[in-house]
Amino acid sequence: MKKLCISFCIVFTILSCRTNKVEQGAETIKATMSVKQLKYPITREDDIVEDYHGTQISDPYRWLEDDNSAETKAWVKEQNKVTFGYLQQLPGRTYLKNRLTTLWDYEKYGTPFKEGGRYYYFKNDGLQNQYVLYGADSPKEVGEVVLDPNKFSDDGTASLGGMAFNKTGDKLAYMVSEGGSDWRTIYVKDINTGKQYSDKVEWVKFSGVSWRGEGFYYSRYPEPKEGDELSAANAFHSLYYHRLGTDQAQDELIYMDEQHPQRNVYAVTTEDERFLVLSMSASTSGNALSFIDLKNNPSKLIALVEGFDSDYNFIENIGDYLLVRTNDDAPNQKVIRIDTKNPTRTHWQTLIPESENPLRGIAIVGGKIFASYMHNASSQIKVFDLEGNYIQELQLPGIGSVGGVSGKKEDKTGFFTFTSFTQPSTIYKLRTEDLSYEIFRKPSVDFDSDAYHTEQIWYESKDGTKVPMFVTKKKGLKLDGKRPTLLYGYGGFDIPITPSFSLTRVPLLENGGIYVVANIRGGGEFGSEWHKAGTLERKQNVFDDFIAAAEYLIAHGYTSPKHLAIEGGSNGGLLVGACMTQRPELFAVAFPRVGVLDMLRYHQFTIGWAWATDYGRSDDPEAFKYLIKYSPLHNVRKLAYPATMVMTADHDDRVVPAHSFKFAATLQKQHTGRNPVLIRIETSAGHGAGKPTDKIIQSAVDMLSFLFYHTGATPANG
Repeated sequence: MKKLCISFCIVFTILSCRTNKVEQGAETIKATMSVKQLKYPITREDDIVEDYHGTQISDPYRWLEDDNSAETKAWVKEQNKVTFGYLQQLPGRTYLKNRLTTLWDYEKYGTPFKEGGRYYYFKNDGLQNQYVLYGADSPKEVGEVVLDPNKFSDDGTASLGGMAFNKTGDKLAYMVSEGGSDWRTIYVKDINTGKQYSDKVEWVKFSGVSWRGEGFYYSRYPEPKEGDELSAANAFHSLYYHRLGTDQAQDELIYMDEQHPQRNVYAVTTEDERFLVLSMSASTSGNALSFIDLKNNPSKLIALVEGFDSDYNFIENIGDYLLVRTNDDAPNQKVIRIDTKNPTRTHWQTLIPESENPLRGIAIVGGKIFASYMHNASSQIKVFDLEGNYIQELQLPGIGSVGGVSGKKEDKTGFFTFTSFTQPSTIYKLRTEDLSYEIFRKPSVDFDSDAYHTEQIWYESKDGTKVPMFVTKKKGLKLDGKRPTLLYGYGGFDIPITPSFSLTRVPLLENGGIYVVANIRGGGEFGSEWHKAGTLERKQNVFDDFIAAAEYLIAHGYTSPKHLAIEGGSNGGLLVGACMTQRPELFAVAFPRVGVLDMLRYHQFTIGWAWATDYGRSDDPEAFKYLIKYSPLHNVRKLAYPATMVMTADHDDRVVPAHSFKFAATLQKQHTGRNPVLIRIETSAGHGAGKPTDKIIQSAVDMLSFLFYHTGATPANG
């Protein structure tokens, strides 16, 4: 969820490239024999039929939705036994693991930020499972360890799920996630003494931490029943205030919508702690907005927006004014200014008007507004003064993605990161007075970025819509239609997929492969209209765009159906599941990761109900008509499917693993070809956030060895 959540995300990935070699030998023959002899676990079928508006739909594997049952656990164990037994026989695995481990083993830094007059940054020495928080008096100093998430658990599966310093910077509230779950527990540390407070705030989910005085605001759900923690529907999201040194049972309830249990509330305090701004949402698009003047009227909640027709993202306050980024009457978004002393809509002012490019973020640093725009799926930064007057565009190092400008309103120095498909994340130091910048930290990576390049290609989708995709490959690579190619997509929830540097793509590129990202409809690359064009009854546009990208790559000699792999996670897992069931002959390999695959029941688990603005719900007769047409689970037929590795995790409480369980069982029953149809179930892992380094590397080895083998190639040093 995106509304007013305080969170952090540290992603550092590396690329390096060599040449391709097809390997024929004993290992290859052994793996081929194993494919022929694969025996999948027998999956029991129940006679369950549900009536959807007069249509009878069979659901024989519904028992797999109970992830706590002994039978489901036994099924998981047997499936993993088959999957990992097969993967271990694939050629090139030793090389892949060594190569990725070597590349990963370098110092990685996060963007510095300032709290209480001190600088902080995250750092990973190389192969640490989790990044460590350091504090220093100046940004260039090494400083000392403030918080080491590697000590949260013995195996590195507990991670930092968010954090916030108080206004004076002497206290740190931080959230811990166990095994990748979305559930968080909040702890508090004294920065000056290193003392750990006894405070423990549990059952926090989809929340930030927002300090005021000697306590903080947070959002949580009621404690779930034992055994339901990872699958039961989440309801009655509520906002509380916790005073430091008190028991959680004494926390003050600030807001709960008792009439609408399937609504979420998020809150943030302004930098000066004067205002508390609340965002209430019923789904992933559209939100209501309210505020409390904590200084002058701390008991009065003042509503600014009561409906859910548009998005309103609070930025910061400037004195009595609240700055908000919105797509209200502005599909590409604009910035408005609201006077808290006269907050009615008729008095709102447009500070930065809508432009031809989508506005994706705002930072106020050094008395200036840094506005992040999306231009053809790449970053663009424009600078304004606090009155909204345009100053200039910040000339970026190239075409790529900027991680936003960090800094306080009064700081004279800010920092930002820049990355592309061929350039690792580099940190720049920005002088806000003259808008000049210089490299602050550049990773030392054995990668010749000049040997590779990315081109943006526009192709035509089924309905004639022009869609862009980024194609990254070695310069001068011969296009013979036989290149192992990985096509990635997402296409949902107004989320843009922008250029980024990925370590896990290293072996593909260095072995003469091609990496492609399609910026399909449903995402946020071109504003709210682009997003809406891939939602509800228009969702098929998303799949058509992705299929058209594949057809373009094949028609223009980049690859062929025997050498093309597709990948996507979460909503992207739905994308892959839909495309491989609609056009199985088009792909050699499919990786539906943590996917939403049962479109008739997705809304009945955890936070699934919140996705209805993008998908619709099967309890709506009209929505059922289009959901049943593309729901991956319900469109598996007796056909030969691509070599498939469904990927999920036992602690994924966002897209519950039942989606993947049922889809894999159905595929294994219906599949008529000789390609393997496997399911890889990660243990002590969730939807993806906080995944430890060793698990990331192992997952990459499994995916890449599977991809190479089933596209007819193995790594040169395999």
